[in-house]
This record gives sequence, C-alpha cells and structure tokens, in this order.
Amino acid sequence: MTFTSKPQGEKAPSPSSSKSSETPQYIKIIYICMNVIVACGIVFANKIVFAVYRFKFVTTLTLIHTIFTWIGMISLEQLGFFEGKKFTQRDVAPLALGYVGYVVLNNLSLNLNTVGLYQILKIAITPTVVVLEFLLFRKVQTSRVLISVMVVCVGVAVAAVTDKVAVSNLIGVAVGLASVVVTGLYQIWAGSKQKELQANSSQLLLAYTPQAMAILAVLVPLLDDVGFTHPGPDTVLGFRYTPSAIFAITVSGILGVLVSLTTFLVIGATSSLTYNVVGHSKTVLILAGGCLIFGEAMPWKRFLGVIVTMTGIVWYSYLTIQQAGKAQPEVERIGDSERAPENNLAEKGGETEPLLQAEKTDAKV
Repeated sequence: MTFTSKPQGEKAPSPSSSKSSETPQYIKIIYICMNVIVACGIVFANKIVFAVYRFKFVTTLTLIHTIFTWIGMISLEQLGFFEGKKFTQRDVAPLALGYVGYVVLNNLSLNLNTVGLYQILKIAITPTVVVLEFLLFRKVQTSRVLISVMVVCVGVAVAAVTDKVAVSNLIGVAVGLASVVVTGLYQIWAGSKQKELQANSSQLLLAYTPQAMAILAVLVPLLDDVGFTHPGPDTVLGFRYTPSAIFAITVSGILGVLVSLTTFLVIGATSSLTYNVVGHSKTVLILAGGCLIFGEAMPWKRFLGVIVTMTGIVWYSYLTIQQAGKAQPEVERIGDSERAPENNLAEKGGETEPLLQAEKTDAKV
C-alpha cells in the first residue's frame, strides 16, 4: 500500500522545505535508515500475515491497506507534506483500476512465492519498463543502458530458474511475472497521467484512492471467500482473528503509511536519485531477511544470480545518474528567454525513469 516518491514542485514538509544542503547530515542518515527499516518491514509483515497467520485473503488485505493509505494520505496533506488537487472522477478512474490490478497481483505474488523470489521478480520491473516503453512509444535507450538491463535479466533468470521453490511453483512464478508486467504498465500509465493532468503522484494517489477502495469492496466477495452464508475458518468472516493476528495486520497497514512518510522525508532532505540508490540496500536486506526470518534457502546458484542482478541494477543506476548529471548544466543555463530542451533533467533523471518508478512499489505490497 504505499505510494510514490515526491516530484518536483510538490509542497515539502517543514523540516525539509529548505534546500537539502541545509539539512544536517545526521538527520539525512536518520531519515534514510527509517525508510530502509519500514520498507523492508512491510514486506516481512505482509509475509507473516500470509504465511504465519494464514490470512490468505489477498483482496481483503489489499482493501485494508488501501484504507490505511487513504487515511495516511489525508493526514500527510493536512500536515503540509503535499498540496491536494481536485480532479474529475472520470480523470482518475483508470488510475484506480490500474492501482487495484497491480497491488492485488503484488500481494498475490508475495502470498504464493518466497520472499526471495518475490523480491527478485520485483527487480525485473526495471527491464520490463524499458521494454514496454520501446514497444509502446519506440523509446530507445543507449547501448550501455540496454546492456545493463540485459545483465539484470540474466541475473533474474539465473536466480529464478535455480530456485527449487520457483520450479515447483509455476503458478506463483506466473503470477509474479504478471505482477511485473502490470506494474510496469501502470507506472508508464501513471507517468503519462501526471503530465496530462499537471499533477504529481501524491495528488493523484489521494484522488483515486476512494475509487480504489470502492472497486476493492466489490472485488472482495468475488475473489475472496467472505463466508456470508457459511462463515467457516477458511473464510474472511470465519477467520480466527486472534489479538496477534489483528496486530500483525494492523502493523502491515501502519508500515505502509510510514513508508510514505519516510519517503517524503528522504527525498525532501536528499533527492530522488539518492532515494533510489539507497533502495538497493532494501533489496539486499529483504533477500537476507527471507533467509534469516523465514528459513529460505540460498544455494550458490541463486546467490550468483542475485549478485549478477544487483550488478546490473547498480550499473543501471550509475548510468541514470550520469545522464542526469549531463543534463544538469543544460537546465541551469536556461534563462527567462530560453526554452528548456526536450530531454531535460526531469526526463532523464526524474520521476519518469524506470528505476525511479520501480522503486515506488516498495510499499505497495
């Protein structure tokens, strides 16, 4: 259940409303550590809800998370973290549908797969967005970017194919791959909507969350066994809601809101690029947590695949930052009488980059 990084022009919280250079270094470190902890924590919390407490009702859990998101977004707007904007219901309806689709699939992937495989498949969102942008818009990346994306694909393939759980769980892999494609499509779609409606991601999320809750309320009885007539133990109404189970579900919802808050704080104090580079540590910690907390195996072939994957992602990040750096002087030279170039910093290193978009799904699980 989360949401996305703060784009340029968005109203920042008072602690970070000034330039990032004015934020003390230790405060930046605290924000980053908080974001890493809660972003990893929500994945583990959701997996505990599914695996330990056997709350298998994916659509119901997604609805609970969306309610927490809506409350959190309203609170953050009231606290001044961003400024709300009005839209027609027709404008945001497609985004609500896309949001529901990819969040449900991400939660279903986490339910069916191990934490390690789930996270490895999520990394594949980056190359998926690159491919989709080429197929849909004929957007061609540089040769070095394409090579780095190929490295990511090879690493993901090696890690997944050598995973015994993945080989024996083809349905889980299929759902995971579907979630990757749907997430990539949603990210591209959301990016185009931001430009079309002249709004940032937070404003759109606040606007379409009520519609998403309404859609999920309709889907819950269709996709989950609610148990209106026979509320057995395997139904939503008949589930044994022990205090510990309720606590786990509540914690997962709260962590999603905290991810949103710490994302604002990190980007406000540093930058979107810093936020996404730090995101690599989340991947490593989530993979390690899958082994330590849930006892998942890490054979040497899978470990090799993870190393190759992370090498490709780090390389891709470096190239993205390098492109942003090259674009920066052009942006700074623009005067009142000059026109910004089409491929400016916002496009090369900003919110529309695949890596930045992929990282936005961290808490939407």
